[in-house]
Amino acid sequence: MTAHPKHWHTDDRKPSPDHSHSHSHGDHDVDWEEMGTLLERGAELQIVALEQTASWLGELAGGGGAVSRVLDVGSGPGVATCVLAEAFPSAEVVAVDQADGLLDRVRARAAERGLAGRVVAQKADLPEEFDALPTADLVWTRDVVHHLGDQQGALRDLAARLRPGGILAVGERGLPLRFLPRDIGIGQPGLQPRLEAANEAGFAAMRAELPGSVSLVEDWPAMLAAAGLVPTGSRTFLTDHPAPLGMAAREQLHRHLTRLRSMLADELGADDLDTLDRLIDDGAPTGILWRPDAFYLTATTVHTARVCSGG
Repeated sequence: MTAHPKHWHTDDRKPSPDHSHSHSHGDHDVDWEEMGTLLERGAELQIVALEQTASWLGELAGGGGAVSRVLDVGSGPGVATCVLAEAFPSAEVVAVDQADGLLDRVRARAAERGLAGRVVAQKADLPEEFDALPTADLVWTRDVVHHLGDQQGALRDLAARLRPGGILAVGERGLPLRFLPRDIGIGQPGLQPRLEAANEAGFAAMRAELPGSVSLVEDWPAMLAAAGLVPTGSRTFLTDHPAPLGMAAREQLHRHLTRLRSMLADELGADDLDTLDRLIDDGAPTGILWRPDAFYLTATTVHTARVCSGG
């Protein structure tokens, strides 16, 4: 599932131009080295939340030893893939993505961590190739379903890959990335809400243009139930790096803001664009690389459901 070449979902969990989403028309015009770095660094900043998520999924599964195969659908560069492989030491973990560049990163990351024998990278274009995916005891996917036109259909297709008693875990929404206070001393206060409003408007337009787009109430537990599964709970996992930030987080925010400046250039007023220019100025004290008030706060909500015992 590679990214749409121009997309509006701009947080650093799985931002679509950088992330492995499956409604793409191809990855030939995406710089996967650059985008893979953005994704990988963003996921590494959330490694604690990913580990907490994997631990919870292990509890739901009845212990890591009960799981022999995990699917990471929309794996990106494989940060979550490797976390899952470490959390489920008896399992083969299959990283599924459409972008060759991201799957190369999965293989390299797994090899660096001594996990190459249990991590498999599989290229697939969804939703067309759902049936090509192997069955599994646990299917994990994050910020992928909302990039498929028929979200309910996608959940049914994911549920069909589960073995009896298997668990589907879907990470969707939560808390958009926050990184600055309301008044930052430059431009009009309240920059981030305006960025989020522009992002949401573009995201809605993107959803409407997807092939087979279906509007529905995004009640994820109800949608999982409609896919024939038994909901087993939802939890939200927080990533909180307070000020003063380390350089790794600052550099990630600089990449994020640089992308925002390009993507939202036609959606924002001149004052906000000027503010973004000052935030991404490498040498200015007002820039994100040097501000003492910068922080990194985001969260992902994970919804889970199980194949019923007779399913």
